[in-house]
Amino acid sequence: MARLAAADPDPKAGLAVEDPFRLLVSVLLSAQSTGPTVARVSDALFARAATPAALLALGEGTILDIVRPVGLGPSKTRAIVKLCAVLAETYGGEVPRTAVELRRLPGIGRKSAEVTANFAFGEKVIAVDTHVFRVSNRIPLAPGRTVDAVADGLAALVPDSYKDGAHVWLFRHGRDTCTARKPACGRCVVSDLCTWPEKTLTT
Repeated sequence: MARLAAADPDPKAGLAVEDPFRLLVSVLLSAQSTGPTVARVSDALFARAATPAALLALGEGTILDIVRPVGLGPSKTRAIVKLCAVLAETYGGEVPRTAVELRRLPGIGRKSAEVTANFAFGEKVIAVDTHVFRVSNRIPLAPGRTVDAVADGLAALVPDSYKDGAHVWLFRHGRDTCTARKPACGRCVVSDLCTWPEKTLTT
C-alpha cells in the first residue's frame, strides 16, 4: 500500500463528491455499464430531478426512458424507485452516512454501500470491484474466493492510514497495470511481492 500511495499520493484528486444521493444512484446505475454512459445518464436524470422526492414525482416511466441507455433499464428503474421511497419515508430524503446503514437500503449491496460511504463521507472502508478483487488475489494481498471474503481480508489487513485511498489505488492498479489479460508486470511497483504463478517480467 505504501508503494501504491507513493505512486499516486492524491488518489481522490478530481473525484470530490458534493451530492451523496447522486453518487448512490450513479453507483446503482453502473452495473454492467461504462463510466461515460453512466455519467451522461446521471446528468440527464439529475437535470430533471435531484432529490428522492423529486425522482418519485417524476414517475417510473420517465425514469426508465432516461436510464435505458445504461442497460437493465427496467430493473434499475425499479431499484431507483424503491431506493427513493425508503430514503424519503425513512431518512427524510437524506443518505445514511455509514456503509452498514447504506446496505440496509433496497438495491444497495456491499460494493455500492462502501463506495458511497468512502467517497461521500470519508468512511475508511474498501469497496471491492472486479479490479480490486483480481489484484487482491494475485499479489496475494487479501486472497478470497468471494467479494465478501476479499473485502473482509482487506478491512482486517490494510492499516487505517491507507484505507481512505485503498479502493482507488487498487482499482487503478488493476485497470492500468495488473489487467485481466496481459498484465504489465514489468512496470508493476509491487512485482517483487507478487506470487502470482503467471507473473512475467515483460511489459
